[in-house]
Parts: sequence; structure tokens; C-alpha cells
Amino acid sequence: MATVVETVTELVNPILDEHHFELYDVEFVKEGGSWYLRVYIDKDGGITLEDCANVSDALSEKLDSLPEDPIPQQYFLEVSSPGAERPLKKPRDYERAINQYVHISLYSPLKGQHGQKVYEGTLKKVDDEVLTIEYMDKTRKKTIDLPRKQVAQARLAIKF
Repeated sequence: MATVVETVTELVNPILDEHHFELYDVEFVKEGGSWYLRVYIDKDGGITLEDCANVSDALSEKLDSLPEDPIPQQYFLEVSSPGAERPLKKPRDYERAINQYVHISLYSPLKGQHGQKVYEGTLKKVDDEVLTIEYMDKTRKKTIDLPRKQVAQARLAIKF
């Protein structure tokens, strides 16, 4: 039996293909006693409110037309852009983030890094093993290689 996320992914992909949008992520989570089905979409140039409404309407229609409801509990459907500080999850997300400002949190500090577990800087290089970040240490520009297996979370960041 397919999970809610798998079912929704299968239903929403043809809708997104028709509009030349990309599926960024699907979540089905319980928060504060309520269930939320969140579908994050993207396109070159960014997603508009109207884009979100159109996808939401089409997806709702598809879900309602199924002979058996894949989501038996009540839930809120939210369709949105992943946002300016979007998480980096898939290899493609990391590739697109090269030369952009990112926030990286590690599971534990690297040896010789004085307990530092968080880095913000420009993502310079990505491969299967390492993320290379250029960051400021006080007034000096430094570069560090962060092992991917040590990365707890990564997202785009807004530089202030």
C-alpha cells in the first residue's frame, strides 16, 4: 500500500508537468492535533499565489475523484513555494545552490574547528562526499570542506 506522500506525488506530478512546474517536496505531518498535506512547488522565476491556487484546485479535484480516499483523516492542503530559505535535500538542490549563500548545520563539530557546528557562507563546490563552503571568519575569508555525512541540515540563507 502506497503512503500518502507517494500517492500525492503520483497525482500531482502530471498537474505540475502540464504547467511546467517542478515538485520540490511533499509532506504529510501532524502539528498541534491537525494533519497537514504540504506540497511545495517551484519553477524558474518563482511560483506565484495563482500558481499555488491552480495546483491546489487541480490536486483537490483529483483526490476527491479517487474511488477510495487515500487520506482517511481530516487534513489541510497547503500548496506553496519552498521559500527563500528553502532546505537543500536532493542532489539537484545542492547543484542549484552552488555560488549561493547557504546555512549548514553539522551533527557534531569537525576536528580542529573549536566546537563550531554551524557555517554560513557561499557554497562553492558539491560532490558525493563533500560540500565546500567559503565563509567569513571575523575579517578573513576562509574555505572549508564539510563531509556530507556530517551535514544535519542545509538550506539557502539570506545574507544580511
